[in-house]
Amino acid sequence: MNYENFFAERIADLQNEGNYRVFADLERKAGDFPHAKNYRADKVADVTVWCSNDYLCMGQNKEVLAAMHEALDKCGAGAGGTRNISGTNHYHVLLEEELANLHKTEAALVFTSGYVANFTTLSTLGSKMPGMLIISDELNHNSMIEGIRLGRSEKTVFKHNDLDDLERILKEQPHDRPKMIAFESVYSMDGDIAPIKEICDLADKYNAMTYIDEVHAVGLYGEHGAGVAEREGLMDRLTIIQGTMAKGFGVVGGYIAGSKAMCDFVRSFGQGFIFSTSLPPAVAAGCRASIRYVSQHNEVRIKHQANARMLRDKLDAAGIPHIENPSHIVPVMVGDPVLCKRASDMLMEKFNHYVQPINFPTVPKGTERLRFTPSPFHTEEMMDDLVSCLVDVWQSLSLKKAAA
Repeated sequence: MNYENFFAERIADLQNEGNYRVFADLERKAGDFPHAKNYRADKVADVTVWCSNDYLCMGQNKEVLAAMHEALDKCGAGAGGTRNISGTNHYHVLLEEELANLHKTEAALVFTSGYVANFTTLSTLGSKMPGMLIISDELNHNSMIEGIRLGRSEKTVFKHNDLDDLERILKEQPHDRPKMIAFESVYSMDGDIAPIKEICDLADKYNAMTYIDEVHAVGLYGEHGAGVAEREGLMDRLTIIQGTMAKGFGVVGGYIAGSKAMCDFVRSFGQGFIFSTSLPPAVAAGCRASIRYVSQHNEVRIKHQANARMLRDKLDAAGIPHIENPSHIVPVMVGDPVLCKRASDMLMEKFNHYVQPINFPTVPKGTERLRFTPSPFHTEEMMDDLVSCLVDVWQSLSLKKAAA
């Protein structure tokens, strides 16, 4: 086999399908979010970023930056090892205490990313609990799917947010069999929200654990930013709450929260935790400062939700099609991978608005979209300019508009 030809041919296939991913070369401007510099082939342009997962712009928060500077000066750059071998810095301990306090749980455990938190926890529970069955929502994130697969326990999939299908599966299982329902609170591509209470009711009825991924909700929902489960008063009914510090909290890293015994079990048996170098102390300090700030400033969440509603209203008025949902995620639908990429390129190159095209395999073929995530720092003037540019792009590419 000619290995280099194989690599090149597969990349060419992606390009021909319109699914080849091009990275925007950005330099975020602290103090001026959501603006950034975009480095292009022959120039540098100032752009407005519309698709950041730093939903609240906490990546520029002065208290977060000050905490990181202090820890960097105090402890140096790296953690020095895995958590077991010299890499548990006091900032990690404080961060886990802060996360447990946020979710009102006995304990929390920090990972290098939300992906690693999902992958490690689900694979550990699946492989180490005899007879385990994991029942997974069909739209769960790749990190959950791969973690379940690695655990090699029996698994089954229920239709997205379909309580009848979930109960059908649960009914078929012995009451005393170890089983867990794995789902997300906010689904990041369509922006819909799971029926958490009803899932917990079924878990109680059929003796199942619950595992909720709140990565697109922590920081953003609930009085203190602990997620949709906090908003709905359900945190105490969930076995495992998984989250990230890279989105609503604007830094990086993942975690789980739950009972002391459960966290200790994953800490002791989870290979993705045991064999990973721990987060730099400055990162842990920044995460802790962000969680503290966000938990005390509900007005940031209120502004965030208001801006999402404002953008939806402006899209409706202009006839730009988007998925209606109860969350902060605004998916504008294109439905074709090539046209979706062209729309994104036009917005960036002609108008200096950056939104990434979302194509297969992140979303099913035929549902390609531009995924907007307006922050509290996007102004109405920015939105008016964006929507005007979208209208121009829709006309230029003859894209379908929403029904009047």
